[in-house]
Amino acid sequence: MGRRRQSVTIKHVAADAGVSLQTVSRVINNEPNVRPEMKERVQASIDKLGYVPSIAAQRMSGSRSYLILAINDRERTIADWRARQGTDWVDQMLFGGMLKCAEYGYRMIFELVDTHNDHVERELRATIAALQPDGVILTPPHSDNPLIVNLLHAQKIPFARIGSHGGEAGIALTMDDEGSAARATRHLIGLGHRRIGFISGSVEYDLSHWRIDGWKAEMAAAGLPVEGLLAEGDFSYASGEAAARRLLESAVPPSAIIASNDQMSLATLEVARERGLDVPRDLSLVSFDNTPIVHFAQPPLTAVDQPVAATVARAVELIIAAQRGEKRPDAPTVVSGSLIERGSTAAPIG
Repeated sequence: MGRRRQSVTIKHVAADAGVSLQTVSRVINNEPNVRPEMKERVQASIDKLGYVPSIAAQRMSGSRSYLILAINDRERTIADWRARQGTDWVDQMLFGGMLKCAEYGYRMIFELVDTHNDHVERELRATIAALQPDGVILTPPHSDNPLIVNLLHAQKIPFARIGSHGGEAGIALTMDDEGSAARATRHLIGLGHRRIGFISGSVEYDLSHWRIDGWKAEMAAAGLPVEGLLAEGDFSYASGEAAARRLLESAVPPSAIIASNDQMSLATLEVARERGLDVPRDLSLVSFDNTPIVHFAQPPLTAVDQPVAATVARAVELIIAAQRGEKRPDAPTVVSGSLIERGSTAAPIG
């Protein structure tokens, strides 16, 4: 009779295969320099015994924990969860990160950290001491928080900075925010729009500035003005309402608006309706993020699809590569999104 699954340990696999514990661990963790025949032999024993690798077994190969820590902004994440507003940034982080970690025999742990906390260093230091992660994934605004970046750099922990152009510390990745904003602007110009408003995100995020730059550059290339067409938001629904009103109540309102996230886009859609404007007949609207909620808006919103999952997955790969001693990329890694055209954009009337 075979062993019960829960009783099988790495020692049983090693004994069955006639190899050392370290060899089994190297196979489990996809370590380099394992002969193919040895890998097949160990894998055959794993399959026969029904062995399920554990974190403890993975750590036996050396100093690695086989854990990657991903942190997100506590304040904004909790606010979104409480409001149940349909944002899926965290879902996409987990989707991309956890699946990629699993490919390499790693686990991903998700934590919330308050970047505005005066004790953010102490909080993060305690988390790192408890988990001893092999790498850390930072998301905005943590990616450019000097307290967090300097702490990780000093501790020599490989870390990825999503939404950052980086510097000497960490591995920088972007989702081509400037290019995506330019693509959205180009789409509207191609439809015939000449006054295109832009609702920016929080100034705390560098990506907000990059999106403005992309919009401005594309407008300038087409010889179109931007004066009076930029309204600042902070990614919240309320800020989107206020920004949309500023644009649509101006003496010469825009015929199209790009909003820097889905919540502000939905707010703009509602303000347009309040003013008796039809989307897209009277106002074209483009959103950023492409979360599920924009699929069900009326009309469904044209949106920049942010490749969150693909970017986090790439961050995992780069962290593992750094753990293995590979040189980090000299320039930020760019994972580009795409523009999904739906019913909220059309040629202007007249």
